[in-house]
Amino acid sequence: MLVHSRAARWAVWTVFFALFLPLFALPLLVIVAASFATGWSGALPSGATLAHYRDMAHGGSLDALVTSVSTALAASVIALTAGTWAALAAERLPRRVRRIVDGLFLLPVAVPSVAVGLSLLVAFSQPPLLLNGTRQIVIIAHTVLVTAFAHQSVSAALARLDPAYEQSAAGLGARPGYVLWRVKLPLLLPSLTAAAGLCFALSMGELSATMMIYPPDWMPLPVQIFATTDRGSLFAGAALAVVLMAATLLVLLAVSRIRTRASYR
Repeated sequence: MLVHSRAARWAVWTVFFALFLPLFALPLLVIVAASFATGWSGALPSGATLAHYRDMAHGGSLDALVTSVSTALAASVIALTAGTWAALAAERLPRRVRRIVDGLFLLPVAVPSVAVGLSLLVAFSQPPLLLNGTRQIVIIAHTVLVTAFAHQSVSAALARLDPAYEQSAAGLGARPGYVLWRVKLPLLLPSLTAAAGLCFALSMGELSATMMIYPPDWMPLPVQIFATTDRGSLFAGAALAVVLMAATLLVLLAVSRIRTRASYR
């Protein structure tokens, strides 16, 4: 819309595809092609098979997918609740204190995720909070890693929110709790759904911290992809990666639809 001439629009589209295809589309297309291949000796895969996808039904791949989805859903709900509560609470704080709160929430993403996994491994290795070897510690790790994004998304939405709505409701005699539930949170719903989708996607792809703390009976799909490719089964690992991308994309599309409906209300 900002480019008016036809030649300039073609130039913009050409630059876009020249950057988009090599950097984003081609790696994904290579993974999809490899998931159907029996070999890859040249520029293109040789042979076509569905065996890699059929084998997933007989192994633990479906369990790993359910584990990833369950972990991501739990971590997203907890992170969204904690991040929203912290953003609402910090809104009333002085600017300097609010910056300290923002820094604390950003700390887990400012350090390598493997450091987060190690810290949880050490912190929960002794009673009374002995969580090593349990699925709870995996959910905690994912929650710690994605809460910062939920907090930042809600904080940015609060900064853009017109205070006139809240002031009008309060001026009509509405109590603070009613204003929060019936005025403020509905206005924040598009940002909340976007934050939930981002937290879910990040949790579905998390590997570094999970590798350090996951128990044998709670193996997320990224860990199984790493283990499969590490054994040399690259094409089977590609099929697992395609399933992971498809599951994440389906959830994100559902969240996007909810966000669109909320925006038109």
